[in-house]
Amino acid sequence: MKIIHFSDPHAGGPAEDWLAYVDKRWVGVFNYRFRRQFRHDMSKLKKAVDYILDVKPDVAVCTGDLTSTGQPGEFEQVRPILQPLRDSSIPLLYLPGNHDCYVKRPKCVRAVNEMVEYLSRGDYRFAELPLVREFAGVEFLLLNCSRPSNLLCSWGFVDPRDSEYLDRVCSAPKRGPRVLLSHYPMFEEHPILRMRHRLFGQKRILELMKKGKIDLSLCGHVHRPYLKVDERGRGESCAGSVTRNGSMVEVDCDPAGGPFRFRTIAL
Repeated sequence: MKIIHFSDPHAGGPAEDWLAYVDKRWVGVFNYRFRRQFRHDMSKLKKAVDYILDVKPDVAVCTGDLTSTGQPGEFEQVRPILQPLRDSSIPLLYLPGNHDCYVKRPKCVRAVNEMVEYLSRGDYRFAELPLVREFAGVEFLLLNCSRPSNLLCSWGFVDPRDSEYLDRVCSAPKRGPRVLLSHYPMFEEHPILRMRHRLFGQKRILELMKKGKIDLSLCGHVHRPYLKVDERGRGESCAGSVTRNGSMVEVDCDPAGGPFRFRTIAL
């Protein structure tokens, strides 16, 4: 089974209404205007889609941050780029990132909800997460950790109810590999240095991974890709940012329980 994983395109633009200057969006707009737009090349996302359509993997995964501030116009930038993939027969699993869930403004909340339903082809809605989808004998655990946080932080949170849900799922006998999909990394080697970008509440998930109840975590959030796996490929793979690094990750997964194999795709 072949999985192609990409993340963090970060489409951006100006403030779309005056309220953006009194909520967190002004931070993201400022960041995009003076930094992010010079680092992220949206043409790389188009190349990623073309590659996926050509290779035809069993599943394509996007672990969020399609946008910089979660504004409707930013989602509209990526919609036509992703539409050929969305309209193909390739299953597409999308988990929003913290920038997609930047603020609680109704039109921004509506925009991310619509994008989840659009990219999933109506298979699931944002409010229905967490949930499980199975393809070719591999279970994908879709977990949302992204919620609006304070002005200067990009925190993620695993809700206790989400941990309980994963506990129930993982208490059942495994029929094949289990792959966790989330925007945030489960492993954090520098919790103090990365305090502003931390995930909180993942302790139980780490225990499930240690026990082999969850085999692999696929994530984004950290813009430089990394691989933290054992000799059988069990652990965590971060795709980085497709538009900043011009890369994504191809994962070969054996439904019979063989090792995971990883390959970086340069665009």
